[in-house]
Amino acid sequence: MKTLMSFFKDESGATAIEYGLIAALISVVAIATLTTVGTKLNAKFEGVSNGLN
Repeated sequence: MKTLMSFFKDESGATAIEYGLIAALISVVAIATLTTVGTKLNAKFEGVSNGLN
């Protein structure tokens, strides 16, 4: 019975899951931001390239 109760009181797995969710959220935000910045940067370079031609 003590083993079962210690299993339910152990929060180390929950902490690992929380850190995993935070890392996933940061990754999604970073990918979205870099995609937007990359698209805008590509448009700028195309404008400069067209201006030089």
